[in-house]
Amino acid sequence: MNRTTLSLLAVATALAAITGFASMTAPAAGDTAAPATAARLPVERTSQLCPVPSVSDVAETTYTSVTPTGKGGADREASAEGDASAELKVSTVTLIANDGKQESTTKKDTSDTKAFLALKEPGKPVTAEKNGADAPALVGVATGRFAPGWTTQQTTTVGVGDARGLLGLTCTPPETDFWFPAASTERSRQDYVHLTNPDDSVAVVDIELYGKEGLIKSETGEGIPVPARSSVPVLLSTLSTQDEPNVTVHVTTRTGRIGAAVSAADTAGGSDWLAASADAAGRQVLPGIPADATDVRLVAFSTGDDDADLKVQLAGSDGTFTPAGAESLHVKSKMTAALDLSDVTKGEAGTLIVSPSGGGRGAPVVAALRVVRGKGDKREIAFIPATGAIASRATVADNRAKGSTLYLTAPGATAKVKVTASAGSGGGEATVKTYTVKAGTTLGVEPEVPAGLKGAYALTVEPESGGPVHAARMLSLPEDGVQMFTVQTLPDDRGTVSVPEAREDLSILEGK
Repeated sequence: MNRTTLSLLAVATALAAITGFASMTAPAAGDTAAPATAARLPVERTSQLCPVPSVSDVAETTYTSVTPTGKGGADREASAEGDASAELKVSTVTLIANDGKQESTTKKDTSDTKAFLALKEPGKPVTAEKNGADAPALVGVATGRFAPGWTTQQTTTVGVGDARGLLGLTCTPPETDFWFPAASTERSRQDYVHLTNPDDSVAVVDIELYGKEGLIKSETGEGIPVPARSSVPVLLSTLSTQDEPNVTVHVTTRTGRIGAAVSAADTAGGSDWLAASADAAGRQVLPGIPADATDVRLVAFSTGDDDADLKVQLAGSDGTFTPAGAESLHVKSKMTAALDLSDVTKGEAGTLIVSPSGGGRGAPVVAALRVVRGKGDKREIAFIPATGAIASRATVADNRAKGSTLYLTAPGATAKVKVTASAGSGGGEATVKTYTVKAGTTLGVEPEVPAGLKGAYALTVEPESGGPVHAARMLSLPEDGVQMFTVQTLPDDRGTVSVPEAREDLSILEGK
């Protein structure tokens, strides 16, 4: 046996030991192995990043975390090893000066202290509260049976001041590329992009702003360092002197990975978080426009080298139609475009769908909505980014006994959807209800509250049959006559991964 054959045998033996599927005999002559198929298995580890909720001294913040029960579309249950856990810890906050440079002082690093929030069992949410400007940014990891579908929501109420409003955000996993249409640098807005680094090494980030004429030049948006296990808020108006009402923010990392989200406060009334848009595509779905919306604005950006001609449609309770006077939107390459839709829902909840006017795949775009409820000094805003269909399962935390509305949209074929309301954080029994969403419609429902509910609960949405389903949840907490609200979309929780089946094939040693 020559050296090459020995080397190949060593490799084959090592692979066999790793996969655990090997035997010590070669296949008999004429045997043909069946094609290996990939299995869907639960993830064993996942991360979450929550930015600083507010800088207001009168802010009241609730953090709610949960891992849903069940397989989440997997073929096998998640492992239940004894060291499985889900914990969120406080991170450092590094402030940015008005010139865009990092200040030398930071809040005390408490990342090595005990968990700020920790799950005890799947299916039962846990909550924590923190008031004032000291509410922390959080960095967390879930392992084992707590990892698949782990979700955390931070909800902040600010009753007075320019930042008045209800701010809700689903904490994000770390990524390297984010798009935020519907941000702004105009004087009436204070928009911050929050960058949170979960790792033990510095991340380096670039921030680009795009307006109606394309890229807005900025030197201070390049090479922003985000220290290890830290969160850095960057005021967008420090990156540009241009007064732009509609801006698309592009956040990328040169090194490392981060979580990113935009907090927006409008002096004209209201504030909320803007989450990242779904990946650029020719067709985008934006679910969850409330029935009583008084003003809706679509903001889109073409990420490729081609212009995008978009057809604009609204999926309402009775079907899909084209809004009069707002039938289309032309988006030039690498430029931001906006379309005012006014009170497009006309008293019925809806979902906006944008697609290529000429059919086909079309030029890729990212998109988001700015939604207004109320008028005058009772005005309040929220944002709805484009979101993908739920492939297997999606969960949203922090639902209350009153104030939650779930929006389900089936833009293609009719779909059957199972919705589970978990036990409450303080007690109660989970409930399950199935809904049928007709093709081309949006179904807005008040979820069935868990029996004996105490505290907050989570909603888990699982398509069972039919066409693709997109979903969003509105949380409404009226205060002093203001319909304060926030909308969270429900992308798939990515609780499972595709793992190819491994098997030995020693025929390579025989030159076959």
